[in-house]
Amino acid sequence: MSLDLVFQFLGQQWILVAALATTLTMLVLHESRKAGPALSINEAVQLINSDGGVFLDIRDAADFARGHITDAVHIPAAALAKRGNELEKYRDKPVVVVCKMGQSAGPATKALRAQGFSRAQKLSGGMMEWDAQKLPVVSE
Repeated sequence: MSLDLVFQFLGQQWILVAALATTLTMLVLHESRKAGPALSINEAVQLINSDGGVFLDIRDAADFARGHITDAVHIPAAALAKRGNELEKYRDKPVVVVCKMGQSAGPATKALRAQGFSRAQKLSGGMMEWDAQKLPVVSE
């Protein structure tokens, strides 16, 4: 009975349903274009190991101290514009941007690409996904 009501609603309110579908599609496209597709952890590790790249951790100092990926460079997102020169030796190498959950990495990756780091990409899921997969971290 309730499924019939859903179909009845969809039939009567097709304009609202179409508007919702269009909005969701636009949101997904917008998010995916911010910094390109996200790398899975396996893809990121393989890319870093094969091409001599680096993980760039953009979380704040306290989160970084609690645990970070081995050999990650730490530049907080707020300081990236001022301290981007610290990444100069990685300009032509992969730079995988890591944040807490994978959402802040998009704008940082876009900013790096605008500065000429054409191989900058974001890590899908951030450190939360890294921790969820029980991968090693270094703490200070």
